[in-house]
Amino acid sequence: MTVRILTLSLLILYPVAWFAPLMRAGLLPIFGLSEISVITGLQSLWGSDVILALTVTIFAIFAPYLKTIGLALVQWNLLDRRTQPVLHVLGKLAMADVFLIALYITLAKGIGYATIETAWGLYLFTGCILASLVLGLLTQRQTAP
Repeated sequence: MTVRILTLSLLILYPVAWFAPLMRAGLLPIFGLSEISVITGLQSLWGSDVILALTVTIFAIFAPYLKTIGLALVQWNLLDRRTQPVLHVLGKLAMADVFLIALYITLAKGIGYATIETAWGLYLFTGCILASLVLGLLTQRQTAP
């Protein structure tokens, strides 16, 4: 029952993580820092690069949320447990965007003209992704024949 409740809690935590600040960024420290979230980043991308925006939307929003919905359905016996390999792949796709965010932060810090500070939303978003992976493994063990 605990695994089910934790899985359902991710359905609430993901949207919070999407709007939470992932980082604060600015050009040189004296100009102030703007907060960047998954949603504000996507809004910016949709205006400049639709293909990249679509890719990030799939990895950051749809993949983790669909995986979580699928896990909940398997846990409540509303979806066949044989779908778990597909859910596992969705979890791996969701982890790709956390890697990309970390890469962007590393690159921006290396430039020297930009100031980047990580914010609490990055940890929340990463925690949601990792929790989803763990809950997927626990679900797989519990539903194994």
